[in-house]
Amino acid sequence: MMTDKSVRVGVVGTGHLGSHHVKHFANINEAALVGIFDINKNRSKEVAKKNNTKSFPSLKALIEKTDAISVVTPTESHAKIALQCINSGKHVFVEKPMTNTISEADALVASATKNNVILQIGHIERLNPALVALKPYNLRPKYIEIQRLAPYQTRGTDIPVVLDLMIHDIDIILSIVKSKVQSIKATGLSILTKSIDIANARIEFENGAVASMTSSRIAQSKIRKVKIFQNKLYSTIDLLLGLTEIYQVNRYTKDKLKSSTNFLFEADNRKKIISYIKPTIKKEDALKLELINFIKSAKGADEPIVNGLEGREALKVAIQIQDTIMKDLK
Repeated sequence: MMTDKSVRVGVVGTGHLGSHHVKHFANINEAALVGIFDINKNRSKEVAKKNNTKSFPSLKALIEKTDAISVVTPTESHAKIALQCINSGKHVFVEKPMTNTISEADALVASATKNNVILQIGHIERLNPALVALKPYNLRPKYIEIQRLAPYQTRGTDIPVVLDLMIHDIDIILSIVKSKVQSIKATGLSILTKSIDIANARIEFENGAVASMTSSRIAQSKIRKVKIFQNKLYSTIDLLLGLTEIYQVNRYTKDKLKSSTNFLFEADNRKKIISYIKPTIKKEDALKLELINFIKSAKGADEPIVNGLEGREALKVAIQIQDTIMKDLK
């Protein structure tokens, strides 16, 4: 691991998301943006010029000059590129989904362990401020419901909606529930593309928790909402608006009634207090925070928000959901 000096970082892939990676790395104090590589040479040169960095002629040339690489290319190329970087002793950040297959994901995890390098997966919602606001609470959900809807756009349609959108929510759920998956039920449809455009999945966990997810890329408007239910607590989170609301059941005391956000109710002949909590959400650029975490992890000063094993688990569940849908459609 690195300690004092800046991490020499490069970006592979300069499309819509890749260009944001380049912009952020150029402005992170502990990172030294060495350059970028893209098979589209013209785009690579354009993004390099805009961010005052170098466009490299090949991946090999970029790897030789860096300590860490961010892979922001189409999913089908993740495994090959990331593996080349890892085997060259570089720390690697891979955007979600980490690979196309579980065997590819296993190869990346094994290689990162062997080469003693960081492998971080880009599940950005982990750093959504509205979700982070729930950290102080002891979450042990019995039921989670998530909606993630988006208007149609050509970008991202090379993969099914489960791997494009729903995988965000799979990662959120796995990080909160912290239990093994017991069973999965899923259904979906192809409407505008040759791939699955809308999907619903229900996951049951060994600890009794249940999660329901709906993802669509053919909606009229964007919706990204989470509902969490557990004993004595209910929370709604709007990931788009950055709004978190919590309703918590507490023991009745007269003092608690003095607060305008506490409400009295009676159940089973007992008085109880419902506390309404609306945490102050600090607006942050989640991608920037994610990339700062990657740089600090490369230096040994932090741990990846989502490591390779966690990325693999999200991918595994996503593939199981996708396979279930495809079987249902046959």
